Amino acid sequence: MTLDAPRLGVADLHDLPGSRPVLGTEVSHRGRVWDVRTDRVDLGEGGVAVRDYVEHPGAVVVLAVREDRGQPEILVIRQYRHPVGAEDWELPAGLLDVEGEPPLEAARRELAEEADLRAQRWEELLTFTPSPGSLGERITLFLATGLSDVAEDERHEREHEEVGMPVGWVPLQDAVRAVLGGQVHNGPLMLSVLALHARRS
Repeated sequence: MTLDAPRLGVADLHDLPGSRPVLGTEVSHRGRVWDVRTDRVDLGEGGVAVRDYVEHPGAVVVLAVREDRGQPEILVIRQYRHPVGAEDWELPAGLLDVEGEPPLEAARRELAEEADLRAQRWEELLTFTPSPGSLGERITLFLATGLSDVAEDERHEREHEEVGMPVGWVPLQDAVRAVLGGQVHNGPLMLSVLALHARRS
């Protein structure tokens, strides 16, 4: 019975990596950015299951923080996201779609391209899988501090959804209230804000 299940502690909460045997696989849809793959998976006692999932190269998210006004503020950008039909407040982020580029270098690139900023100090805050039942994406979140502007003549020329993106700074406490109040819905933003808040508390 579930109520009789063992009590677990922090030492017990470790994911167990390792794939189950794949008996067959095919790309069932080829997309412009990512593909959908269909696998036949041997689940042992659970039998053989057919699973569709999005193959994804992974991504990085940058939580840029400044504290020059007496309290931590985070950089947010607002970008149109067609699948959810909304302009999301979110953090600078991007795909790991440059061959051989380490996640930290991708994070540096995205911060410069989307926010015209550089950072002196970088720290890997956490890694998470946003939708492990349907998406092979793994996102690495970096904390960026010691910020400075990219020179005007070195700035990235934005296109598509990035053109004219609103950018702003929000106090961490206000960001926490917006997350808990249901005002923002972008998963990486929500997780990043709450992780930083918990860490600082």
